Amino acid sequence: MKAMVLAAGFGTRLQPLTHVLPKPMFPVLGRPLLSHTFDILESANITDVVVNVHHLPDFIINYFEKQKSHNLNLHFSREEKILGTAGGIKKMESFLDGGPFILINSDIITDIKLDKVIAFHKENKSKLTLVVRQDISPKQYDSIEICKDGRIVHFVGSSSINKPENTTRVMFTGIQIIEPEIFQRIPEGQFCGTTEHIFPQMIQDEVPVYGYLHKGYWKDMGNRENYLQVNSDALDERVSLKGVPPNKLNSSLIIPPALVDRNCQIAENSQIGPYTVIGQNCNIKSGAIIENSILWEGVTIGAGSTVKGSVIAKNRTIGDGKNIKDESVV
Repeated sequence: MKAMVLAAGFGTRLQPLTHVLPKPMFPVLGRPLLSHTFDILESANITDVVVNVHHLPDFIINYFEKQKSHNLNLHFSREEKILGTAGGIKKMESFLDGGPFILINSDIITDIKLDKVIAFHKENKSKLTLVVRQDISPKQYDSIEICKDGRIVHFVGSSSINKPENTTRVMFTGIQIIEPEIFQRIPEGQFCGTTEHIFPQMIQDEVPVYGYLHKGYWKDMGNRENYLQVNSDALDERVSLKGVPPNKLNSSLIIPPALVDRNCQIAENSQIGPYTVIGQNCNIKSGAIIENSILWEGVTIGAGSTVKGSVIAKNRTIGDGKNIKDESVV
């Protein structure tokens, strides 16, 4: 089975950080978010993968063309004009056609076991299987209604016919298995969404569409608060992620849980943590305090400065005696 990872978006809610780095490249435990997505695919023995890119594409392409850490047959689909989810997969029809394929958002962290989703898809002879969750946030996520057998019968906000009375409302996680028949429904070369345009019509046409209920960990990295929370959850081992090997430092400087990458200089009377991830080649000067924050590589924190609940972008310098709280610094 092949897979496509959606990585073309602008990451608007994470600005200004996404002005300097595309969201799929944001470090989580010191590794790009996209690397964690590849881990999920590899765990299900999926190796033929295409990634669509649009916003700051060279950051993504150049990094993974140099990296050999994934055993993937990796391709990139440059979208000069952003095409939407359906338009993006239509552009890669020649690569994806021939059998069911995985489509997954690049801005989520989850412990999903894709082999179980694939088995569910096959058992139900589904044409489209969406991975869903029950703890919805109506203000943030569009919701879906499913029957007891898992069949999706309604996309909230779209019209529906013969909707059963007893349904469960769930939310879509951005992970799905799609049969190639979908390509017949997508117009060529234009912007088109799946949840907006294609999936509701499949329900109307009574195509077998199912929801696989995921009860494990899932979080989207749509804003700074969620980005910090994902790293905190990983440090707490609420979700199991591969991280960079920690730097061996004087443990008295670090309040766990925290992770410090290699080649960092940490002054002896500074404090790192709790819930802090420090990228490689950072310089933390005397008396600095960093809590519940993420420092990308090459950051300098001046003497006596405090950083809390914040993200500091690559190679930025915070001067002496500064107080940074709940900020994104680029």
